[in-house]
Amino acid sequence: MDIRDTGRLARSLEALHSMTYFAPETEESLTAAGLQPGRMSYFAGRSAPMGAVGAGVVTATFYNFSPTLVARSIPAAWELASPSALVQARFAAVDAALRRMLGDTVVASPEVAEAAGLARRAAEACSVDGRPLAAAHLDVAWPAEPHLVLWHGLSVLREHRGDGHVAMLLDAGLSGLEALVCHTASGRGFVPEFARRSRGWSTEQWDAATAGLVERGVLDADGGLTDDGTALRRGIEDDTTRLGAGPWLHLGDEGAARLGDLGGVLVRALVAAGCFPDGVFAGAR
Repeated sequence: MDIRDTGRLARSLEALHSMTYFAPETEESLTAAGLQPGRMSYFAGRSAPMGAVGAGVVTATFYNFSPTLVARSIPAAWELASPSALVQARFAAVDAALRRMLGDTVVASPEVAEAAGLARRAAEACSVDGRPLAAAHLDVAWPAEPHLVLWHGLSVLREHRGDGHVAMLLDAGLSGLEALVCHTASGRGFVPEFARRSRGWSTEQWDAATAGLVERGVLDADGGLTDDGTALRRGIEDDTTRLGAGPWLHLGDEGAARLGDLGGVLVRALVAAGCFPDGVFAGAR
């Protein structure tokens, strides 16, 4: 398998993980466990595998969120619910969300069980050196149900790739906010206004980061990527893929392709079921 193919495969399956952040079941389950409504479910739910860490750790590992936004939820969340309780609440939310959008028959299908086995094999092949979020998620005990194994395995793989991506952004001299601005300028991922608001940045902070990137020659005067900016982003993505290729190569061509096929069917079903709201993503998913 060409290393670039591993990146395309990883990105094509991300919806099976990221649907969690938009499913109403997530907030319902985590608030039932004790959290306050709102963004606390995201920050505490995703960071819970790391334990009761402070706002600085969450800001550092999540990377592109405003420290002020993170501090509104962390560490207060740990006074309301334990990390271990939130890990279990998150699994319960995923179970409910997948059953709602895919149906019990699909959830219990041999195809989902096969995909789960492949995802677990890949996740357990991840090197966690220098990858705090991937390491924390891999330390979580594997659930018994295949659809949750699939979600958890893909979550480990997502955090593994994300940890490597953060390293490449640091190497490129891009702060979390600058990386977010560049990503939206590419016309892919979140639309700019949603990215700014959901990550907690003010208009003034966003505009200042944009001006700095224009001065560096990464963006043009209209806020679009320059040729140098496009090359910078391409290099970061290529290096992220290179650093994250190991678990996919471990599956081999046949195993990786099979996981891509099985997962692709599920992703299309989730998208058709409306797992992502309108007005959030600029590019097709």
